[in-house]
Amino acid sequence: MGKLAAERLKDMIVSRLIGGIGNQMFQFAAGRALALRLGVPFQIDRRAFSDYHTHAFGLTCFDIELADASPQQLPNPPAEGRIQKLLRKVMPTRLTVYTERSFTFDEQVLDLPDDTYLDGYWQTEKYFSDFADTIRADFTVVRTPSAANQRWLEQITNTHSVSLHVRRGDYVTNASAAAVHGTCDLDYYERAVKHIRDTTETDPVVYVFSDDPDWVAQNLKLPYAMHLVRDNNAATNYEDLRLMTACRHHVIANSSFSWWGAWLDGRTSSITVAPDRWFAAGTPDARDLLPQRWIRL
Repeated sequence: MGKLAAERLKDMIVSRLIGGIGNQMFQFAAGRALALRLGVPFQIDRRAFSDYHTHAFGLTCFDIELADASPQQLPNPPAEGRIQKLLRKVMPTRLTVYTERSFTFDEQVLDLPDDTYLDGYWQTEKYFSDFADTIRADFTVVRTPSAANQRWLEQITNTHSVSLHVRRGDYVTNASAAAVHGTCDLDYYERAVKHIRDTTETDPVVYVFSDDPDWVAQNLKLPYAMHLVRDNNAATNYEDLRLMTACRHHVIANSSFSWWGAWLDGRTSSITVAPDRWFAAGTPDARDLLPQRWIRL
């Protein structure tokens, strides 16, 4: 390989992307912030989506430049199996693979050198809080809202709005996911909205987002005005994200999706209530997942 070609393969940060849109956003944000810290280009590795059918790659809706690292720059193979992950650690590559060590914040990530390949989930703002304004700008939805979503945006803007997210889906239907994650009970949502009402001394208008709206309609009863947003699906989940962020306050589920819906709202006056117990079994350790300014119930 010639000198110029070799130089083109150096001085960069690459993040491996996988999972739902919330996970992808954490992975992108951690890598983007590290690249900004070092003053080097940031690229992504989305090869795993070629044989991953649970979620689609979802970041094309945002105001970000998606630069894909070329195959010769990347460690191999990209598959999800245990053997493949082990091979990825030992196979030679121009990039140094740094694999997430635990769910808690790893301070060493902030000082990693260029030519690093990040392989993990990186679910805490501590990996990118020094570039919070940039990350929020990156995750601005650039697609024009549909007519229905534009009406929701106008209504949310003109009311004392609270976003409330009910995450069910595979947390209910998949036994292994249910054992790890569990779901927030109705008492949590009632207490969370009451906390916001008591703190603001204003009756809220609650906008509910869920992957199981029929269950919500039958089970969630609140003593406040409540609207169930049903206009979006997995292909247009960014619309729900934009609507959540537009709300003045937030009640999130144990879900990275609603975590981002709240976090992207950078207003200091905003109140976010989150479940104190993020995982059903109490593990992994989620102490760093929720910003200190958020209320845990």
